[in-house]
Amino acid sequence: MNAYFRAAPVAVASLLLASTAVMAQPAPSAEAARDWPDIEPDRPWIYRGSDVPPDVEWEFGELENGLRYAVRTNEVPQDQISIRVRIDAGALHEQDSERGFAHLLEHLTFRESKYLAEGETIPRWEALGATFGSDTNAETSATHTVYKLDVPNMDPEKLDEVMRLLSGMVTAPALTEHGVRTEVPIVLAERRERGGASRRISDASRETYFAGQRLAERSPIGTVETLEGADAVSVRAFHDRWYRPGNTVVSIAGDFPTAQLEAAVEKWFGSWNPSGPTVPAPSFGDPVARSDARIADGALAPVGGVRVLVEPGLPRNIGYGVMRPWRKVADTIEYNEGLLIDQLALALINRRLEARARGGGSYLQAGVEQQDVSRSVDATFVSVTPLGENWKAALMDVRAVIADALATPPTEAEIAREYAEYENAFRIGVETREVQQMADLADDIVRAVDIRETVAAPETVLMVLEGMKPKVTPDRVLAQTRALFTGAVVRGMMIVPDESEASEAAFQQAMLAPVTADASARLDEKQISFDELPTLGTPGTLVAAEPAGIMEIETLTFDNGVKALIWPNDAEPGRINLRVRFGNGYGAFDAEDAPYIALGQNALMGAGIGELGQEELDRISTGRKMGLDFGIEDDEFVMSAETRAADLTDQLYLFAAKLAMPRWDEAPILRSRAAMQLGYTSYSSSPQGVMARDLEYLLRGGDPRFYTESSKELDGLTPEGFREVWEPVLKTGPIQIEMFGDFTREQAIEAIAKSFGALPERTPSAPLATLSRYPETGRGPVVLGHDGDPDQAAAIIAWPTGGGRENIRLSRQLEILSQLFNNRLFDAMRERLGASYAPNVGSRWPLDRSDGGYIIATAQLQPKDVPAFYEEARQIARDLVAQPPTNEEIGRVTEPLRQLISRASSGNGFWINQLAGAARDPRRLDQVRTILSDYSETTPEAMQQLAQMFLAGEQAFEVSIVPEAQVEGQPAPAPRIMGDGTTGVR
Repeated sequence: MNAYFRAAPVAVASLLLASTAVMAQPAPSAEAARDWPDIEPDRPWIYRGSDVPPDVEWEFGELENGLRYAVRTNEVPQDQISIRVRIDAGALHEQDSERGFAHLLEHLTFRESKYLAEGETIPRWEALGATFGSDTNAETSATHTVYKLDVPNMDPEKLDEVMRLLSGMVTAPALTEHGVRTEVPIVLAERRERGGASRRISDASRETYFAGQRLAERSPIGTVETLEGADAVSVRAFHDRWYRPGNTVVSIAGDFPTAQLEAAVEKWFGSWNPSGPTVPAPSFGDPVARSDARIADGALAPVGGVRVLVEPGLPRNIGYGVMRPWRKVADTIEYNEGLLIDQLALALINRRLEARARGGGSYLQAGVEQQDVSRSVDATFVSVTPLGENWKAALMDVRAVIADALATPPTEAEIAREYAEYENAFRIGVETREVQQMADLADDIVRAVDIRETVAAPETVLMVLEGMKPKVTPDRVLAQTRALFTGAVVRGMMIVPDESEASEAAFQQAMLAPVTADASARLDEKQISFDELPTLGTPGTLVAAEPAGIMEIETLTFDNGVKALIWPNDAEPGRINLRVRFGNGYGAFDAEDAPYIALGQNALMGAGIGELGQEELDRISTGRKMGLDFGIEDDEFVMSAETRAADLTDQLYLFAAKLAMPRWDEAPILRSRAAMQLGYTSYSSSPQGVMARDLEYLLRGGDPRFYTESSKELDGLTPEGFREVWEPVLKTGPIQIEMFGDFTREQAIEAIAKSFGALPERTPSAPLATLSRYPETGRGPVVLGHDGDPDQAAAIIAWPTGGGRENIRLSRQLEILSQLFNNRLFDAMRERLGASYAPNVGSRWPLDRSDGGYIIATAQLQPKDVPAFYEEARQIARDLVAQPPTNEEIGRVTEPLRQLISRASSGNGFWINQLAGAARDPRRLDQVRTILSDYSETTPEAMQQLAQMFLAGEQAFEVSIVPEAQVEGQPAPAPRIMGDGTTGVR
């Protein structure tokens, strides 16, 4: 049940989890060392040994061969099914010579199987409407392999076919020598593309934290030596050992009666009876302290080893973990009460750590969390990002805050604040249970089985929380906090850019040094109410209300010019999607303003609203469903949140107050600047980082608004300059509100009238002259350098297309063409050459400008394969120009697109995205009517005509990102347009 109570990972645990899963994250075996108590046989198998009330929406069952299943009827989205087949075998089940085999087997299962010949799997799933990589996927972690299918447009015949194909993949993959030899280079390409500094950190973290345990030596991606040594016989042996009914759990949520789903599982998995002996799962081991470990006074228990990793391109980071042996628990209500108190205790510490950072501490950010990792350890992890070279001060400051939590109980008010946050989250779970996505529900079973625990209905989770409230006392929280920081061993790892900054001896000494509890980060108990805040003015008056002509959507106009597009509906109970658009977005800035744009995206909302700074904003929204997201589009600024009817008025107040009375606190601005500076050096550590830093800037022809400022350039940005740039931007431009969801028309009108309707009429603003242009083409690739591994590179090729809302059907048809291109490039670079794990082609077509569109192809590969990428991409373009694709090839693209739109259109998020800005531009209402046909209906001749329009000739723009040593003498990037009209380069 406690999947609901798990906290979001902090940096250390994120690295650990990244090192133990490939593609994604997390049933015990009936045959292989079943460890679930076989008591209360009348209870569903997942609840045996637990007093947690079963979720009656699920039907649990067991086949005679030992396979277990969980199925439920769910209509979100309608006519769809989500299937997960979990095999209790991952990297921890591999022998030394088999490292990477669990993941390799996952690949081979998709290549060829009992009912699918080689090369048929992906086209067959696409013909059924499932997009490869999103609707059709798999994951391999340290503890399991999971096959995932989300298939739309279901009927009984299609259900039977889906289960038939999937059963053949899992029970009878065709593990041929040819298949192994073909798939190994693809897995090695994936390994390389996930390599560099991130893999070194993951490997070092795993080796350090889990030293002496099986997990320390095993990553799902495997090793080059074991993968190259794989053959059909050895992979078959792994499959036969672990792919067995008793190691398998099937979870299905779909728009079918549960009896029909149960029958499908029985029909296609009931006859699975593999031969050979049952093999018990290996022991994963326990954390073991070093023989010379000693007890430290305070937060740290026995230190079992530390490591300092030098990564010149990455910011400093410190992490340590208090490690305890993992044991299967009795997943009872009492256990979950204790787990929730653990999470409350950690939330208290995290809030204090954040307060310390906001107050100008020595670290940028820090956090603590408890995590059960791969059924190997139960650990409490601490992560610290120092602001500068003085990492000892940062570590000491964080330890001091933790020491205070270990020494003195929290106040009742502090507990009440965190309790209210959980209560709000769990109530929202109850309110929105009717719209739980079936994919999420199927995944819940996978996660619960992986950690050997149960699942619970949202009402049960809320019941546990409310029932335990008298038990959440300051002394109980203190006791749980101390237990969280007590363990058999403490291990730590530090990342530094230069080896002179730290040694392992210095790190260990700093961890063991005595620390004085710091209570200064404890927050006061001041309560803040929206009733105490100043009004925004006299509520406005609704002067016009016009039906949009689509569903029950209306366009409202208030007397100050504010417009709103509203759609009250109960499609998603308890949810309101809210967006507020204003101003001119990137068009509001000139070259001199450009350095402050990205800083504003990060810091603007945190800089405060009226009388409310960051802490006050946190406090006033405690126990509420509110948000303060902010984004910049080409022609608009967007504030957004997901809220609910009870919080709608106050949510709109915050957004309106941001425009009417913005606050300009310096601390959030300086902190965001520091975060950008710390992150800048990491861009150059990999091809992906350089792409994130420079590609948009290059594609826009050196537009300074999309330039990534260096650490030195960021030094020149000040809070005063920030305000000078952003204050006038917030004052001008029309306001458009979009509100779709579970509210009444009367609630919407009243809330808007009291907030945005009360503002003065806005000053019109005209966008500045555009600074973007198509980059120069025809001179060969622009070559950029990275400081990462010498076997890593990236290549990009982009064909200019166009833009503008007048040609919206053309833009949608280009998406079909780009997906055709993508499938061909995937086959060429991944299947035929094994040069890239995941090449990608996409289309971008700006709807609010007449240019700036591209068809863009990208790939990560080895430097030697960059020329082959350009050759293959250009040849595909020539082929599409010369000859139309087949109807079958088009169907592989259009059917998944059709199903994607059909599924997405059942939710408010789809409509609010498609109708963005329609309050002031009614064309958008008309254009949404043809979206399904535009994306799903075309002809081979139309595709060839588009290719001839945009892919012919030599106008493509190319970018190569290679190791720095290979850059000399290559074409330089486009010059940057400076604020004084001159140009410069990075």
